[in-house]
Amino acid sequence: MRLSDAKTGEKVAVVKILGHGAFRKRMMEMGFVRGREITVLLHAPLMDPIKYSIMDYEVSLRRSEAELVEVKPLPVDECDRTRKHTDTVDCDDRPLELSNNADHEKNVINVALIGNPNCGKTSLFNIASGAREHVGNYSGVTVDAKSGHFRFKGYRINLVDLPGTYSLASYSPEELYVRRYLKDETPDVIVNVLDGSNLERNLYLTTELIDMDRSMVIALNMYDELKEKGITLEFDTLGKMIGVPIVPTTARTGEGIDTLFDTVIKVYEGTCEDVRHIHVHLGQELEKSVTALKDQIKADGYIGRHFSPRYLAIKLLEGDKEVEHLIAESPEASGIIALRDAEVRRLAEVNGNDDIAALIAGEKYGFIAGALAETLEKVEQEKVTSTHVIDAIVTNKLFGFPLFFLIMFVIFWATFSLGSYPMEWIEAGVEWIGDLVRGAMPDGMLKDLIADGIIGGVGGVIVFLPNILILYACISFMEDSGYMARAAFIMDKLMHRIGLHGKSFIPLIMGFGCTVPSIMASRSIESSSSRFITILINPFISCSARLPLYVLLIGTFFPSHAALVFTGVYLVGILVAIFTARLLRRFYFKTDVTPFVMELPPYRVPTLKTTMRHMWAKGEQYLRKMGGIILVGSIIVWALNYFPLHDDAPEASSAEMTATADDSSIDLDHDSYLEMLGKAVNPVMEPIGFHWKGTVAAIAGVPAKEIVVSTLGVLYTGQEEIDDYSLGARLTAPNPATGRPDFTAAAALSFMIFILLYCPCIATVTAIVKETGNIGYGVFSVVYNTVIAWIISFIVYQLAILF
Repeated sequence: MRLSDAKTGEKVAVVKILGHGAFRKRMMEMGFVRGREITVLLHAPLMDPIKYSIMDYEVSLRRSEAELVEVKPLPVDECDRTRKHTDTVDCDDRPLELSNNADHEKNVINVALIGNPNCGKTSLFNIASGAREHVGNYSGVTVDAKSGHFRFKGYRINLVDLPGTYSLASYSPEELYVRRYLKDETPDVIVNVLDGSNLERNLYLTTELIDMDRSMVIALNMYDELKEKGITLEFDTLGKMIGVPIVPTTARTGEGIDTLFDTVIKVYEGTCEDVRHIHVHLGQELEKSVTALKDQIKADGYIGRHFSPRYLAIKLLEGDKEVEHLIAESPEASGIIALRDAEVRRLAEVNGNDDIAALIAGEKYGFIAGALAETLEKVEQEKVTSTHVIDAIVTNKLFGFPLFFLIMFVIFWATFSLGSYPMEWIEAGVEWIGDLVRGAMPDGMLKDLIADGIIGGVGGVIVFLPNILILYACISFMEDSGYMARAAFIMDKLMHRIGLHGKSFIPLIMGFGCTVPSIMASRSIESSSSRFITILINPFISCSARLPLYVLLIGTFFPSHAALVFTGVYLVGILVAIFTARLLRRFYFKTDVTPFVMELPPYRVPTLKTTMRHMWAKGEQYLRKMGGIILVGSIIVWALNYFPLHDDAPEASSAEMTATADDSSIDLDHDSYLEMLGKAVNPVMEPIGFHWKGTVAAIAGVPAKEIVVSTLGVLYTGQEEIDDYSLGARLTAPNPATGRPDFTAAAALSFMIFILLYCPCIATVTAIVKETGNIGYGVFSVVYNTVIAWIISFIVYQLAILF
């Protein structure tokens, strides 16, 4: 907990000071050291500042300063209780007790992983903490902070994987997120992860962290690739030059991870000899301005408690708005800003109005080039790499697009065709379990619940697990190999024509897996209007939750053209997304031309372990839904279809009641609650080919799209006259009430298109509201998507009937 959270009269012990620089030094000088007891005396009338007692004297701290002191509550011990009853008590053992408590807390090290996009941070996080976070060979995978912990040599290491960022400016959401995390959380040690194959660019972020003057270790990741290129780097010498220890690692295999965290512990304990504070020299004129600002900022200890005065001075010269807001909290803000403005004018006169941020970046890259010139030796003759050869084909103007569509077609073919074999095995197992229950249990409501509700609902969805796994394995391979970034590259011009750019393509492709993380991945888009458009069109990209329905209906009605229909359904979603993006850009969001700047990482062969881990992580998530929302949804659907019971058939099964009901009108005496709901809404859905059961399934799919198939499984289970237990056979069987099947090929096609396009699931709507900060966008997505789904389904159904 933080000292600011302690209540009046509470006693706490200091664990660590989270502040920075002069503030941290001053606090320790005043006795705020590990294990020291503090008593909260009172709060000011406005709850700020707060008076504390420490070392037999009283001190007042602002709440913002107390937030930077981590403490541990002290229990009311025997010493305190005894004082209430006697004046003679020996409390000499208290300092020892405090020391033991502090030693326990001392064994916790908070570590933050910071680095450029695609440098291997998340891979390092996974192998160190044992987590299974998403890893991809392109930028923007980590869209939020991921936390984990592990034990290492007597320490508990709390590890946080921060979003990839190229700098610590305030240009993009990732940069702001990382900088605010460093300001608010103050990790004990920063692990700056570098891509060993691209040192010069990666070290720019390192220079900014050096400006911050934080405890840091560099993980020289992908060291194996650096050696494969024949590059020699004297990393020990480089580490001594910049005052930061450097440890070579290969996160993919785990090489160097133990040494890395050995070094983290040394830096934390202050025993690492390589650690020293240096200044990245910015040239004579810039240094004059930085020094003047730094000295004035340093005079106000309140500002410098989060960041070093030098870092703040540099960012002020660059015109960083976030730092200006921080400076505005100081009583001396007007003087500091006036001095900054004067220095900016002076530098403009000296350098001929050159951009100061560009001057600073140039000096820093000059520093990096000088350091690498002394420590890095490259091969004289650069070889043609496999990346260049592959890019010559996959980004070619003739082959790029056909190859991309061919790859997507093959993925859909594999998802359907290869997945059909294990799907049949699981389907046979579900049928065997259903028959076993029907034969073993006596007739009644419990039998119907288990056989029709649970086995029929959950079993109808679990059979599609192989298809889910195959789709995710293919997507994971594309991401890990680096091809996904090339797909964004070749699609940039098309994306630009619909008002977006290539960087928006990656979240859209991620939507084939799950819409929620793909919406979160939109944070990496700098332009707010482009980001909002990407978020709003993302639900039209078909997620894996809809996949079971496609496999069911395509396998039942279009088995001879499965891959073609599969591709066509996905293509409809993409075309509607493009149409919507154009509409939003033209009539709502102002024209916004955002430069397309995105790293194209080298191709890497994904390890089988990594691909299988990503694939199974999604499969595991799918299975958890089986025992969660799908199970609950199936039981609710069964109950609504089973009740109310009627006097003439108290033990009739849900299927029997359904078969005897009039199929076109509401009969309050015989219809179940579900039939009443479906038939009440169905007049709106009949023009697009829906039977009332299909209408009910669509309504049930609003919370989660997986429930659509489980609902059909419940509604079409229990028809004993059908020999084939498969759900597909039951969909095509004649309805006893009408004498014709509820689903035809045209109705199935319309049904798939409607489920593809209509209102997103609740989790997606929640993500839209959270990421846009406006509930209106969530409402728009529900209403607009449903209306557009009905219109296009109507067109598709009418055309299908004709042809």
